[in-house]
Amino acid sequence: MAATHLWVRAEQRAHEQRVGLAPDGAARLIEAGMRVTVEESASRAIPMEEYADAGVETAREGSWPSAPGNAIVFGLKELPDDGTPLGHRHIFFGHAFKGQHAGRRLLSRFRAGGGTLYDLEYLVDDEGRRVAAMGYWAGYVGAAVALKAWAAQLCGGTCGPIDVYPDKPALNADVAGDLEAADAGLPDALVIGALGRVGTGASDLCRAMGAAVTKWDVAETAHGGPYPEILDHDVFLNCVLAGPKTPVFVPRPALAADRRLRVIGDVACDPDSDYNPVPVYTRVTSWERPAVRVGDDPPLDVVAIDNLPSMLPRESSEDYAAQLLPTLLALDDPDAAVWRRARAEFARHLGTAT
Repeated sequence: MAATHLWVRAEQRAHEQRVGLAPDGAARLIEAGMRVTVEESASRAIPMEEYADAGVETAREGSWPSAPGNAIVFGLKELPDDGTPLGHRHIFFGHAFKGQHAGRRLLSRFRAGGGTLYDLEYLVDDEGRRVAAMGYWAGYVGAAVALKAWAAQLCGGTCGPIDVYPDKPALNADVAGDLEAADAGLPDALVIGALGRVGTGASDLCRAMGAAVTKWDVAETAHGGPYPEILDHDVFLNCVLAGPKTPVFVPRPALAADRRLRVIGDVACDPDSDYNPVPVYTRVTSWERPAVRVGDDPPLDVVAIDNLPSMLPRESSEDYAAQLLPTLLALDDPDAAVWRRARAEFARHLGTAT
């Protein structure tokens, strides 16, 4: 039986420097008898030399379409939406199982090519909890950008372009500098999903800045809405993933309501879903334009960046890779429950997609 072959592709999305396998993890997989290929990358936060020292095979950046047919192609973010059929087994965040329009196109590519998607969001344990998540860092950075947007408003503008930070202290110092420049005290924030990984990260950033935090989770949102209390805070941070049972937290009529709310940080960031709980905006925002203005008097900006942890790429990569490694080590086991569930989830959605 041929060894399992994991092919780590270079990310093809702008500003994406993260990776789901660290060099020490690659060495562990090789030691366990797997074959590991890592593509060269001009942007990856972890240098290629560290992977070479771990004993991996190397490949040209973007060469995964010509990988052996039995290779499992592993990345984090989505592939270019170019319509080409997908024939390999792939591991990445597909965003295809919640009615997303781009996700329907992705599923059609897998159907055309005969491949399989092991969606990282659906690699779950026996209790349905993700085996690995970057949620903490998404929440931490998402709250940071939301506070930067609030400070920019108080200075009469909107949040300017953002970039990669070398580490968490550098990010904290930048946000603190913006808040000091605004010279308007500190905002108070409401975090929904505060008991989860994402909400914990968002709350930690707010506390690090000295901002007051109101924490909500299932108990506070169980009545299904409306939630006028959200409008009584300066910043609202949504840390709840969209789903059929997710209530609407900020409906469109709220834009014309009497409100204190000035910034929404939609960390969960799923505007393309039919279940978007913050339907006051319709598209993700970018590193070049982090905030979109959706209301006036007072201004209301939405920050909705869908690769936030890449602002702290090395820290978030190493954390995520360590969480995921035990599951990757089980790739050799065709009966491993986590992979069996992921295959079944893909097959179910592939069969129902139009």
